[in-house]
Amino acid sequence: MKIGDRIKELRIEKGLSQAQLGKFIGVSQKAVDYWERNVNEPKSSYVILLVKTFEMSFDEFFEDVK
Repeated sequence: MKIGDRIKELRIEKGLSQAQLGKFIGVSQKAVDYWERNVNEPKSSYVILLVKTFEMSFDEFFEDVK
């Protein structure tokens, strides 16, 4: 699983739209869309915010990411 797939999976589990997730971490809906389609990867500062938003550890966040 790529990081974008993991972000999408977790976002859906939380019941968030791309726009809502973007607002939580300070990026546009388009940025979240690009991540989820694996066009771009989030910068490390956004990964930290994603981990906090999803209320998990880094190990949990990256457990299936290759």
